[in-house]
Amino acid sequence: MFVLGITGPIGSGKSTVSGILKDRGVPVLDADEISRNVTAAQGAAIDEIEEVFGSKAILEDRSLNRQYMADTVFKDNRKLDQLSAIIHKHVFIVMDKDLEEHRKLKTKCVVLDVPIPVNKGFVDHCDQIWAVTCDDSIRLTRLIERGMEREDALRRISVQMSNDEYAALGDFEIDNSGTPDELGEKVEELIKSQLNERGIRI
Repeated sequence: MFVLGITGPIGSGKSTVSGILKDRGVPVLDADEISRNVTAAQGAAIDEIEEVFGSKAILEDRSLNRQYMADTVFKDNRKLDQLSAIIHKHVFIVMDKDLEEHRKLKTKCVVLDVPIPVNKGFVDHCDQIWAVTCDDSIRLTRLIERGMEREDALRRISVQMSNDEYAALGDFEIDNSGTPDELGEKVEELIKSQLNERGIRI
């Protein structure tokens, strides 16, 4: 089974690239979606988050108090790292189980869509990584258009890896600073050269 990692900073279009592959029939394990599940009511990460950050971090329904945690961690990188480590651990437990299921099913290719490319659980699972990058000013515009406050968007961009760091991590860089059609063409080229050439017909 060929495990393809798709990563990139917030607002880069990483999920759009994964969506193109999903539309072509490739299973996508989305770390953001899994993260929401493990921090939802009674989610697997809730008890550990409460233990580290206290009862204010958890709502009455036993889900993550997202506003409180955002206000807390984006002012303190150490706390952000603590929260990320807890969530990542539980996300990759789920991903490991899902990958094993796909191996049993003899799935030819699976995508791991992961915004923060940690070594254990992502890099060490991937046969190849496509890093989606985008000019910071365009990313900022996209985030504001999604409804994010400018200050919040700038803060989130500032705490993530740079485009160059993502590009250095990937086997291939996909610059998504252009139009959707241009992005589609770049992804199509990689599908042909990297997937089709391996016998993965999608």
